[in-house]
Amino acid sequence: MDSAPRVRVMIIALCGQKGGSGKSTAAQGIATELMLRERRVLLVDADPQGTTRTWSDVAGEGGRRVPSVVAMGAKMHVPGQLDAVLRSYDDCVIDCPPRHGEIQRAALMVADLAILPCGPSPADAWAMTESVELVNEAKIVRPHLLAYGLISQMRRIAIGAGARDALVGIGLPVLAAELRQRAAHAEAMASGQGITDYDATSPAADEVRALVDELFALTRKGTHAKHKTSTRRSQATEGRPSSAP
Repeated sequence: MDSAPRVRVMIIALCGQKGGSGKSTAAQGIATELMLRERRVLLVDADPQGTTRTWSDVAGEGGRRVPSVVAMGAKMHVPGQLDAVLRSYDDCVIDCPPRHGEIQRAALMVADLAILPCGPSPADAWAMTESVELVNEAKIVRPHLLAYGLISQMRRIAIGAGARDALVGIGLPVLAAELRQRAAHAEAMASGQGITDYDATSPAADEVRALVDELFALTRKGTHAKHKTSTRRSQATEGRPSSAP
């Protein structure tokens, strides 16, 4: 029997009470990039709408490889639930639904790192107040929980500065990585792929890789993983449309 100590699974929750902020896109992108770095990844679809489960089904129909996907809800933090299936994985990414406080709370009770995607305007950031309150509640009992905002859905680089300042103003630090609004993300989802697999040389893929690099740095998990950046093979883009600028 292997007696070597096993490094604890890194659990990343994509949270936020506001819909349309890009949680599923980010969750699928992060999980796929981790998989391409030869890590064993569990992707939890906690959204009753089942967007990520449908994405996984589309991948299966097309014979494409994606991370393992399971459905869980407000009881994922209960002993014998999520913890019971993590033993075979290196990383876990949780795709949380909007407007489901109990599911968000459950995810925050198991996560090492909570990522809250936010649109690029100050109004988007102001709408994150309730989500930040949920994070702060979780930190009372889990003081080591890390939480960061992620500026997403940007059409122009400059516009994200307003949301960034507003998030900091409500007490949420913000990741340096940002995800712009690009057609390639929707195309990748429709094909049952993450963007770094669908179009590995695209700007959208570069943004997701930068995001994953930053998450590794924040959680200090990258040193033991010796992960390999997903290869930007020219064949990855054969017959595929270019990403939106």
